Amino acid sequence: MKPHANPPRLASRLLRHVLVPLALTWGAGTAVSAGIAYYFTQRAFDRSLLDDAALIATNVQTHGGGLELALTTREVNRVLFDQVETTYFSVMQPDGTLVAGVKDLRLPPVAPGGTHRFQDVVLNGLRLRGVILHRTEPVPFDVVVAETTLGRSAALQRLAWYSLAPQLLLLLVLGWWLRRAIRGDLQPLAQLQVALGRRSANDLAAIHVDATTHDVATLAAALNALLARLERSVRAQREFAGNVAHELRTPLAGIRALADYGLSQSDPQSWREQLQRIATSQARASRLVDQLLDLALALEAEAGLKMEPVALDALVRDAVLRMLPRADAAGVDLGAVGIDSPCLVRADPTLVDGILTNLLDNALRYGAAGEGQPSTVTVAIEQRPDEVVLSVQDNGAGVPPDLQEQLVQRGAQGQLGHLLGQGAGLGLALVAQYATLMDAHMALGSGPDGRGWVCAIHFSAAAMQAAVSAD
Repeated sequence: MKPHANPPRLASRLLRHVLVPLALTWGAGTAVSAGIAYYFTQRAFDRSLLDDAALIATNVQTHGGGLELALTTREVNRVLFDQVETTYFSVMQPDGTLVAGVKDLRLPPVAPGGTHRFQDVVLNGLRLRGVILHRTEPVPFDVVVAETTLGRSAALQRLAWYSLAPQLLLLLVLGWWLRRAIRGDLQPLAQLQVALGRRSANDLAAIHVDATTHDVATLAAALNALLARLERSVRAQREFAGNVAHELRTPLAGIRALADYGLSQSDPQSWREQLQRIATSQARASRLVDQLLDLALALEAEAGLKMEPVALDALVRDAVLRMLPRADAAGVDLGAVGIDSPCLVRADPTLVDGILTNLLDNALRYGAAGEGQPSTVTVAIEQRPDEVVLSVQDNGAGVPPDLQEQLVQRGAQGQLGHLLGQGAGLGLALVAQYATLMDAHMALGSGPDGRGWVCAIHFSAAAMQAAVSAD
């Protein structure tokens, strides 16, 4: 179904949806009111006719074995006088004999048991409203009184005018007020439209809207939340592109230098050595690319975060067992402390596993002890009253306290690279990002006597209680 070329404005549509049913309701109510007014007005005029007929009937009497009207013409005119209407009457016996009045003014007899009946009648081309009154004393006779309907019509017209005009005026005022109110309530939407229309593709800042209703405020909040997610996604993409360009420049240049040097040699042994170095550099570059991808995904992981009760002791046990062959090959004593008792935290299992993998990888790479000393890496779980602390500690050279915070910076090199032997890549940046996403925080420190290095992840008591409750 094709959309309309020029769809109606929302304000006009809302106004129409309000005013059309209102106008129909007003019209129906007015028709009902007019019908009720017509009914009671007719009854009032009919009652007046019946009173005139009753007055005439009271002046009908017997005379010489017959009936006569004991009113003169002047008295009859005085009784039936009306400034607007022309009134006619007739008095007849049951056999149709005219006693007094207009001969041709006749109405069908009243039904048996009845006393009177109202009916429209035509006399000499005039449409009249009449009533027939039946009396049985002193002898049976009928009185018919009829009048023109000019006064009735005029009264009904005035009644309709005085009733419809104020209501129509109120409807117009209501329409004006509704139009103004609807436009006022929709003004924030117009502001939102203008603000979005003026935005460039790179401007994803929140939009300020002076919302007058909850619905508009909710819409503005949803749009701002969407812009915030888009801003995070765009920032993550830009950072990923920048990180790739920055971080891969050095290993790729090193690979190119090793290849050029190997091509300049004629000794196969030199070629083999350079190929081994190239393979090692390529492995580092591949690991760096994986970390960059993980970091980009971490920046976008908040929307799909799956927080649930996690058995931290089981995850630590699995991670240690997974890294144990590598630790044995490197001559590192890898162990775990505090995994004998169950420990639940509310977290994302994938992110916790990523934290353990990166911390153990960094410890095995950079945490080797000096020559002649055994290297140890320990993963510990400490359950405190107000938090759970997950830590990884080695007994290597460590990092001076004033340089530890720099480890969280992505791609930290230079002096830290000399201290750690291979450069501090992106592992700790990933760990910090993962911890933040799970409402935990990362802390760095040194081991006993300033030797070694410790990275601890603190899970709050709220996360512990939520995990226990959910379990």
